[in-house]
Amino acid sequence: MASEAPPFWWGRSDWRAGLLYPLSAAYGFVATHRLENARREKTGVPVLCVGNLTVGGAGKTPVAIAMANQARAMGLTPGFLSRGHGGRLSSRPHLVDPAHDSARSTGDEPLLLARHALTAVSPDRAAAARVLVGEGCDFLVMDDGFQSARIHHDYALLVVDARRGIGNGHIIPGGPMRAPLIAQLRRADAVLKMGEGNGADRVVRMASRAGRQVFEAVVRPMQGSGVEGKRLLAFAGIGDPEKFFATVASAGGLVTVSRPFPDHHHYSDEDLADLLAQAKAAGLHLVTTAKDAVRIHHGSPVAEAVLAALHVVEIETVFSPENVPEVIVEATLEAFRMRSERSR
Repeated sequence: MASEAPPFWWGRSDWRAGLLYPLSAAYGFVATHRLENARREKTGVPVLCVGNLTVGGAGKTPVAIAMANQARAMGLTPGFLSRGHGGRLSSRPHLVDPAHDSARSTGDEPLLLARHALTAVSPDRAAAARVLVGEGCDFLVMDDGFQSARIHHDYALLVVDARRGIGNGHIIPGGPMRAPLIAQLRRADAVLKMGEGNGADRVVRMASRAGRQVFEAVVRPMQGSGVEGKRLLAFAGIGDPEKFFATVASAGGLVTVSRPFPDHHHYSDEDLADLLAQAKAAGLHLVTTAKDAVRIHHGSPVAEAVLAALHVVEIETVFSPENVPEVIVEATLEAFRMRSERSR
């Protein structure tokens, strides 16, 4: 997880990455074998995978949501596949109920996804896919799972953060890479550069040389957060909290205090009471992400007090050109059609 990961992962390669290189090489060997030799179950519907090259947040969840919304606009019935990071579910697929499930039971990202389409959570994504198809879904969007899922995807889109890129370029545990870059690009169909900056330039060059499509997008705050002109205590437990703090500033908020937490952090009553007290003492408004907000909905009095005082900055993905989601969904459908014809 990015915010719990060693900070040296996101800087230049140094002696620490070098010291861990033998372990990184072993991890990379296993990861490459898994990517290239895993037996993946084929579904009877198109599957679009939205994944990351690295651990941590590159912005794949809002991209996955954008793809599902596009599929629905094209007359399809999308569904999400998720492992449910941080949830306490069994391997049996679970259909997320955003009105009754909690982040502790399903994970935070599935709760966000379920606002937009039927979402099934399970480490066994093939079983979850069968559940979604049985519920009437005819287009599946897999949020993460590119490196490990045992399900065939018809199109794989890898999201890379334009600012942090692939960090020091080393594989876990010496760096944030989930597998060697070449091995990942070999199985990908396209790369999406998310945000502004030159941290992803190496990936873009290699993807282009490998004949992979390269798209671009940025996230922007949606209207209605109410932060404009307000002095704020901003807190976030996501892969890259600094990205959120910058988003709040771009929405017109004045981030006076910033409080980063570990990725997928479950806020205790002590955490929340401390945030409330600090904001009150400094005369600040509280603001956080939609993903953090769902982790605060656990019913305690202090959680309810935070939610009553909280501003939530929702974000949306803006693609360049704007028809990128349509291009990707169409490519997924075409790949599925070709797969279906070969299997006859």
